[in-house]
Amino acid sequence: MNVSFEKYHGTGNDFLIIDAAERVPDRGELARRECDRGTGVGADGVLFLNLEPDFSPPRVVMTLVQPDGRPAPMCGNGARCAAEWAMDRTDTDGVMIDTQAGTLRADRTADGVAVEMSEPTFEPEYVPVDADEPVIEEVIEGLEVTVLNTGVPHAVSFVEDVDAVDLEAVAKPVRHANRFPRGTNVVLASPDPDGEGFRQRTFERGVEGETASCGTGAVAIAAAARRLGLTDADAIPVSPPGGDLRVTVEDGDVFLVGPVEHEFDGEVPAYPTPTEQ
Repeated sequence: MNVSFEKYHGTGNDFLIIDAAERVPDRGELARRECDRGTGVGADGVLFLNLEPDFSPPRVVMTLVQPDGRPAPMCGNGARCAAEWAMDRTDTDGVMIDTQAGTLRADRTADGVAVEMSEPTFEPEYVPVDADEPVIEEVIEGLEVTVLNTGVPHAVSFVEDVDAVDLEAVAKPVRHANRFPRGTNVVLASPDPDGEGFRQRTFERGVEGETASCGTGAVAIAAAARRLGLTDADAIPVSPPGGDLRVTVEDGDVFLVGPVEHEFDGEVPAYPTPTEQ
C-alpha cells in the first residue's frame, strides 16, 4: 500500500508532507527510509500534518519525524512549509500551527511565509545543557559556543568565515557532548560582507549532517548575536547555503521569514519492503 506525499522546501530545507489521515503504521521507519538521499526520495524530514479547516484562522497540527526516525518538537522551515500547505488548502493567508514547542501563527507576506517562533531561552534547564548558569561564549569540545533553545537546542559559534571551517569536524564532538543530555544542533555564523546580517551553516541533530538551511538555527544566531552585542537590529538577515531568511523581533515576539516552494508530488510505500529470505 502506498501513501501520497508532497515535497516542499524552505531555502533548501526540504520535507515530505504526508496527510496525518494516511495510514502509516511506523512513521519512524518511513522517515528513515524515504529521507535517505541515496535510496529514498531524499529529505531533511517528514511532516505529518492534520488540517483542521473549520477554525478561524485554520489550524494545522504538525508532527516532524527526522531522518533518524525520531520526532523533533519544532522546525522553523518545516513550520513555514506546513503553513504554505495548509494555506493552499484553505484559501487563506494565515494559519495557526500546533507543534510540540507550542502553537504558532504563520502568515503569507511579500517575502514568502512568516512564522512566529518560540521565545529563545538561554536558561540551562530549558536548553537543556548541564550548567548552573547560561553558557555564553564557553568552549565545549574545542569550540567556543553560546547555547540556547529556540524550540530545539542550539550551540552557536561565531567565526570569521563559515566556509573556512570544517563543519563536520568541529560540530560532531559538540553535537554528542555529554553536556547536552538530548544532544544539540551546532550552528556556525559569520558576519555578512556588508555587515548587516550573518551567514549560516548548521549541523543538525537528527539529520546528523549539514542541511541547506535551518530556521531555528537562524533564530538562534539572531538571538545569540543580540545577547552578545553583535547587533541591536530588530530585523536580522541570515543567509544559509540554501537562500536568504530574515529574523524579526516585534514587541518581544520573534518571527522567521523566507520563501517556500512546492517541488513535486509522489507516492511512497506505507510499509517497508519485505526483506528477501
